[in-house]
Amino acid sequence: MNDKASTSATAPADRSAGRVIVGLISDTHGLLRPQVGPVFAGVDLILHAGDVGGRGVLQALRRIAPVQAVYGNVDDPHDPDLAPERSLTIGGVTIHVSHGHETGRPTPALLLATYTAAVVVFGHTHRAIVARGDGDRIAVNPGAAGPRRFDLQPSVARLTIQRGTPAVEIIELK
Repeated sequence: MNDKASTSATAPADRSAGRVIVGLISDTHGLLRPQVGPVFAGVDLILHAGDVGGRGVLQALRRIAPVQAVYGNVDDPHDPDLAPERSLTIGGVTIHVSHGHETGRPTPALLLATYTAAVVVFGHTHRAIVARGDGDRIAVNPGAAGPRRFDLQPSVARLTIQRGTPAVEIIELK
């Protein structure tokens, strides 16, 4: 997408009784681990929350499912495949995706206060977390899926939306 403003889209509805599965990934930093393919097999869409680290990662993810991505603090903000943020409605659930660095030190509470979506997806901290806010809103950081840093296990997440209800599972990449 060439538009650098917030982008909006509606993902296709899933074929199986109102269920949509979205792969959530962040902080790949140029490395797409081979474990991501099997974990994301069958997802309807992949959302990348920034620090992609190169087009090769997006190309590989597109072989699994359609991809929408935002840029992080290590990405080129002029890359036409990356937006500063994305807003989507999937299965009746609003989703906001940004890297989180735009808030300084992103926390689930800060991101839920900043964005109004039912599900707020972010990266930057490399720490996987799912936190619930008021009204069953969810903030999720899928963790860092790229090169291992600090003492953190690489991870991704799967967001399942069934009948308008979101559920998130963090999956460690061993």
